[in-house]
Amino acid sequence: MPVIGQAVRDFLATGPLGHVVTLNPDGTPHVTLAWVGVDGDELVWSSFFDQHKLESLRADPRITISFQANEHSGEGLHPYLVAKGTARITDGGAMPVMDALAEAYIGPGAKFPHRNMPDGFVIHVDVDRFYGLGPWVEESD
Repeated sequence: MPVIGQAVRDFLATGPLGHVVTLNPDGTPHVTLAWVGVDGDELVWSSFFDQHKLESLRADPRITISFQANEHSGEGLHPYLVAKGTARITDGGAMPVMDALAEAYIGPGAKFPHRNMPDGFVIHVDVDRFYGLGPWVEESD
């Protein structure tokens, strides 16, 4: 598992949505969006409900998450980051994760706005590899 470098941490703190790719039982990709952040040296996101993507991860924990920068001041592609790894799901704790991520996705001091939610699930991702276009490429070389 690579150490999550400062450039990756700084980029994710800007709140780019995570395009979460899991595998269906027939091997086809399933893509959804999620708020994603960093917890130690893992990526972390949560779900209040037991959704299709969680069923897919229980059957096959391989996961890819891509992120596109919200802002771009140059020519060509927006900066982007892709993380490939293995997910593990823990029961409960979705709200504290969403509250922590709300700062990046809504703004400083924000909390997740929908408070009457089930305990949900937290998804931790041990990253095997980062790649993309941005300063994080130099950290992963």
